[in-house]
Amino acid sequence: MPNVNDTAPDFTLPRDGGGTVSLAELAGAPVVLFFYPKDDTSGCTKESIAFSDLYAEFQALGAHVFGISKDSVAKHDKFRAKHGLSVPLLSDEGTTTCEDYGVWKEKSMYGKTYMGIERTTVLIGADGKIAQIWPKVKVAGHAEAVLAAVKAL
Repeated sequence: MPNVNDTAPDFTLPRDGGGTVSLAELAGAPVVLFFYPKDDTSGCTKESIAFSDLYAEFQALGAHVFGISKDSVAKHDKFRAKHGLSVPLLSDEGTTTCEDYGVWKEKSMYGKTYMGIERTTVLIGADGKIAQIWPKVKVAGHAEAVLAAVKAL
């Protein structure tokens, strides 16, 4: 996993609604990446709604916000439409970006181990360096904490 003050790993990923997003193209503006396990699950839905509710405030600060999971673009499109999400969602089906950011981890549930995304948020400053990392995110109040960190940049 990269550390604070490291240069953020570049990526180009497909996004909901078509097209791609590349970190290099966003240089000069803060970027928030919230990595989440799966579309339409309880915690992931709450987190995505929370970031969507604050999306205009992030935009007013010049910050870009993206949710990233392993789900396909088609699943992202359905997820956004079902919950009226405004925050763009990126698809990392091959898990390359998740691995680059150190969020693709061995997890366990009910005694079984499997690989999955550990809910993590990364704030990248306008200089392309990682400004803050929130590992093992608890959803309640998280989007507000990230907004406060963007304001403090």
